[in-house]
Amino acid sequence: VQLQASGGGLVQAGDSLRLSCTASGLRFTNYVMGWFRQAPGKEREFVATISRDGDNAEYADSLKGRFTISRDNAKTTVYLHLNSLKPEDSAVYFCAAGPAYFRHTATIYNSAREYKSWGQGTLVTVSS
Repeated sequence: VQLQASGGGLVQAGDSLRLSCTASGLRFTNYVMGWFRQAPGKEREFVATISRDGDNAEYADSLKGRFTISRDNAKTTVYLHLNSLKPEDSAVYFCAAGPAYFRHTATIYNSAREYKSWGQGTLVTVSS
C-alpha cells in the first residue's frame, strides 16, 4: 500500500490550499480515508475523515467550516481543501487509510489507531 500526498506549500494567512493523496496497492473503496496533521513540537492530531462511499465525513471541531474532505474513488484519491488558512494551521499533513470493508459504508474513523497505512506527509506553512 502506498499513499502519496501532495499539494502543500508556503501560503499567506487567509489563502487556500488543496491537498491530494493518491493511493495505490489497495482496493480504495474498502478503506476509510483520513487526514491528520502534526506541528513542530506537538502531537499528531485528527483533522478529517471520510467514509468509503464519500457520503459521510467528520472534522475536528476546531476546523469545521474551514476544511473540507472529499474523495474520488475512480481516481483513488482523497482531497483536503483548506480555506481561510491561519498560521496555526502550519504542520505536516498526513493522509491515512483504514480498512473498513467489514463495516457499514458510512463508517468513519476519527482515531489514528484505526488507520493501518500512512502517507509520507506534505508540509503546509502559513505565514502571517
